[in-house]
Amino acid sequence: MRSEELTQEEAELGNQMSFLEHLDELRRRLVSSIIIVVVAFGICFFFSEGIFNFLSVPIRRAISEAERQELPIQGLTGDEKIFPITSLKEGDTGRYTFDQATKFGGKVLSPGTSVESIIARAGDGTIALFTNEPIFTSTTIIPKGVKLPVDLISPKIDESTDEERLIVTTAGEGFTLYVTVSLYAAIALSMPFLLWQIWGFISPALYKHERAYVTPFIGLSTTSFVLGAAFAYYVLFPPAVKYLLGISNEFRLLLRATDYFDFITLIMLAMGLIFQMPAITYVLARIGIVSAGFLVKSWKFALVIILIVAAVVSPTGDIPNLMLFALPMMLLYVISIFIAWFFGKKRQIEPSI
Repeated sequence: MRSEELTQEEAELGNQMSFLEHLDELRRRLVSSIIIVVVAFGICFFFSEGIFNFLSVPIRRAISEAERQELPIQGLTGDEKIFPITSLKEGDTGRYTFDQATKFGGKVLSPGTSVESIIARAGDGTIALFTNEPIFTSTTIIPKGVKLPVDLISPKIDESTDEERLIVTTAGEGFTLYVTVSLYAAIALSMPFLLWQIWGFISPALYKHERAYVTPFIGLSTTSFVLGAAFAYYVLFPPAVKYLLGISNEFRLLLRATDYFDFITLIMLAMGLIFQMPAITYVLARIGIVSAGFLVKSWKFALVIILIVAAVVSPTGDIPNLMLFALPMMLLYVISIFIAWFFGKKRQIEPSI
């Protein structure tokens, strides 16, 4: 009987990994993660301009609102309205104003340059906007009848003007910025595969039936990360940046692109990780490590940690923005309690064979 117990203990010890084996496994997982991120980086860098434009929309809108004073339309009759440019018809005339520096006819036209224009049909049969008078510059004459750079079918509403553009201070900063944005996007794109590598590293410490939770964990974590990043982009960031720009309304806004993109990507990645709370709670509750009672008893400590994290992540120190970041985390903690209550169970220890 005694020899059988020793045999079982030796078998269990034989299945355990040594310290060097753990280091080798960690090295292998890290190498796989780096390869995954590098491949994702190559894909994201190909679409870096689109990612750049997408991430810059909130700041351009905020700058536009901060620097422009919207005046009410008051006309002679009171029926005057603003119409979209897509409502123009062939033969309509008016003055076209360049809202940003444009290289046109071999000459750079400064913002605010205007020209009498007319809607007419081009040689290919499409409707376009043409100059209805010549434009005189210091060295050239742009004649009447030249097509203007306006898309009458699907105009780019979010296209930035000179006043809304972010600035770079060195020649190589633009390239470095595209690389940085692509790297952050690659990390987000690689999240399911990175989570798989993390799970693969810790799974040897779990029982066989506990390893079956890998699929729901990765699915919930990926979904939670996307929801957290989207929540930061659409809900948290716009009021925060509007508040910051509102404080600086007495100054000329010249925002460095690198500072802004470090700022927004940090917030999006941070909220993506914070939204992992329910997914992690689900796995820990199913394993039996965390229970709803434990989370309820620990709510005071959790509240302090949430406020500290919100203070670190929040871009401003004011109470409204701090609570804007803290309230979602509090709600996630409450959701985690219900998840632990619904899915939680006592940990089952598998008998030795």
